[in-house]
Amino acid sequence: MVTIAAFVVLLSRETTGATDRVYIKNSCFNVTVADTPAARGRGLMFVTKLNPDAGMLFIFAQSDVYPFWMKNTLIPLDIIWLDENKKIVFIKNNAQPCGADVCLNIVPPAAARYVLEVNANTAERLNWESGDVMQIK
Repeated sequence: MVTIAAFVVLLSRETTGATDRVYIKNSCFNVTVADTPAARGRGLMFVTKLNPDAGMLFIFAQSDVYPFWMKNTLIPLDIIWLDENKKIVFIKNNAQPCGADVCLNIVPPAAARYVLEVNANTAERLNWESGDVMQIK
């Protein structure tokens, strides 16, 4: 019985994630943190609506080139890659959902340690650009 309970706790932690607030320029977003392999693998798949001030923050143990795809993602997103200093290194504006069996990877041109997903066109609307810094609180 203890094993099953431990599995349920682990599963709920990996699928719900902690929440934090991130700030870029003068904008604040409530984000779900994806810092486990299971949470990063699921991401925002099957989400039908994202509040305007919400998103998901993917945190990796080390900087690397992390491709993302839109497989089973139902809403368009902006995907923002940030380096170990939380500085934006690449923005993919308006990434479109992919319902096909094979979806293309979106590959940033630089290594990142963090990736932020928000509603499509947010980065452009808020004038985010490479070099802007994100704060996590």
